[in-house]
Amino acid sequence: MDEHIEQEPGMRPPVGALRRRGIYLLPNLFTTAALFGGFYAIVQAMNQHYEIAAVAIYIAMVLDGLDGRIARLTRTQSEFGAQYDSLSDMVSFGAAPALVVYEWALKGLGKLGWVAAFVYCAGAALRLARFNTNIEVIDKRWFQGLPSPAAAALVAGLIWVMSDLGLGGEIWLMWLAWVVTMFAGITMVTNVPFYSFKDINLKKSVPFWAALAIVAAMTVIATKPALMLFLLVVAYAVSGYVHWALGKRPRRIV
Repeated sequence: MDEHIEQEPGMRPPVGALRRRGIYLLPNLFTTAALFGGFYAIVQAMNQHYEIAAVAIYIAMVLDGLDGRIARLTRTQSEFGAQYDSLSDMVSFGAAPALVVYEWALKGLGKLGWVAAFVYCAGAALRLARFNTNIEVIDKRWFQGLPSPAAAALVAGLIWVMSDLGLGGEIWLMWLAWVVTMFAGITMVTNVPFYSFKDINLKKSVPFWAALAIVAAMTVIATKPALMLFLLVVAYAVSGYVHWALGKRPRRIV
């Protein structure tokens, strides 16, 4: 999403401040790739390849994080791109995780299973709609509710970890999937604040130890990618409630 640019009344917006109405190829290619990741996850879940489906959702999350940054770097933001990105997110982080987790575990719970899947899917739709309408009035440093990519990573991460361990079909795992799915769906529509990382300046120089820390973190993740990425997502999902308990509230821009 484009950054909001404040200006004095009566002043003409700076060049590039408003979204253009054209269609730009480069950022929309990444959005299309993210959309394909969500679609591919659904197809693989229908073929009972749940681990591949979970990985596809994670890849879609990475691609989704790149399209907006590429648009800003190349000055190719557009209203079409913003709307296309939102629709892609609904498929990749709304419908896909709900259908994959339903096929993987929730189907065995009958009506309770598809109810949980629908709560997640509806939560993602409401989360995206609220984000699109509140983008100009909410503190950019904080998300209001769990972001849909993080919610998708939480659900897909559980599937990936358990599939990596060779687990699936156990009754306790069905209920664990139900709890995680309901938690992710409900947390997306709460007012719980989640740090957005948007105020981190990647162009700023960092000390040498920071570079070493990044290398060490990547090495640790590479040893057990499914488990480590899932633990990171769980920590992020819990962090919002910690911030809420400490009294942190996203401020509104007036």
